[in-house]
Formats: sequence, structure tokens, C-alpha cells
Amino acid sequence: MNLNLWLKNLLKKLRLNEAAISTFLGGLVVVVVSVLVYNYFSGVNQPATETAQTETAVTLVEENGEMVPENLPAKHAVAAGEDLWHISQKYYESGYNWVDIAKENNLANANIISVDQELTIPRVGVKTPAEPEAASIGTDEYLVQKGDFLWKIALKAYGDGYQWTKIWEANQELIPNPNVIEAGTLLKLPR
Repeated sequence: MNLNLWLKNLLKKLRLNEAAISTFLGGLVVVVVSVLVYNYFSGVNQPATETAQTETAVTLVEENGEMVPENLPAKHAVAAGEDLWHISQKYYESGYNWVDIAKENNLANANIISVDQELTIPRVGVKTPAEPEAASIGTDEYLVQKGDFLWKIALKAYGDGYQWTKIWEANQELIPNPNVIEAGTLLKLPR
């Protein structure tokens, strides 16, 4: 006996037809949608979570040539789901100060902090990502120094490390492998 025949026989026994089943399923959909709409609108005017209420703008003041958050040092109780990067963003408006928080609290592993752990947030200058190096080679040639590599030379020549391919393409006869350049090689720098 196949499934369709079995289902048809079951429906005959239950004396249900397609119209009754459709009505039942339609009613079920209406109930589910009503519950979802109610849940949505019942939470609309609820106060925000505590962490969202306590967030304020960071006021920076200048101290010894650095911009330092005015309200530090401070204590912070770790909430569920937080990590040092996000805690740093909250107090410094920069995640890069996570290193200072880890150092201040003598954390052996900065990736492991626990809920309700109390951290001291130190009063230090706000860290930002390093600015790209300005071009410092103004000539069309460069004598490779010990420890140089094409990325570093491109930073010095163009202020953009991604331009290393331009140097390599112009000097392929001298450096067949872009990962190996020898000190004392005179490179052409296309402009």
C-alpha cells in the first residue's frame, strides 16, 4: 500500500475533507502570526538593557601630548559576551587599547576573561592604528640594504606597500624571486 492511499483511507476514517484540513491549517497560521505580533509589540516600549543605558560618549582631554579619556581610571565588571576589544572601545573609543587593559590587570591570556570579573581600566592615551609611512625615497633608484624586502621598499618609495609588484616587475632580471632580494642590489623605482 502506498502512502497516498494510506493517507486517503485515514482521512476517510476521520471523515475530513480537504476543505476542513485547509480551514484547520489556516486557523493555525492565524494563531501563530497573532502570537508573534503580540510578542513583538509587547516588547516595543520596554526599557533598553542595562549595558545600552550606561553607554555614554567618551570625553577626551589632552595630557602630555596624548588624548586621554577624562573618566579614567575606572573599574569594569565584565558582562556576558564581552571581550577586551569591545571593553576598550567603550572606554577609549578605540579597541587598540585592549593591550593596556590586559597589562594593567596582569592577564596571562587576554582571550580569557569571565563574567563579573572586575577589571581596572587604566588612564592611558588612546591608541589608533599606525598611519601609513610617508614616501621617503625621492629618486628613481634604490640600493637594497640588509633586512629590506619589496613591501618595505614600496612603503619608502610610494607610501604604499601594495606597490611592491611595480618594483618587482621593473626589476625581474635582477630579482627573479620577489621573496629573495640581496643587499647591494640597485633597483629601478618606476615613477
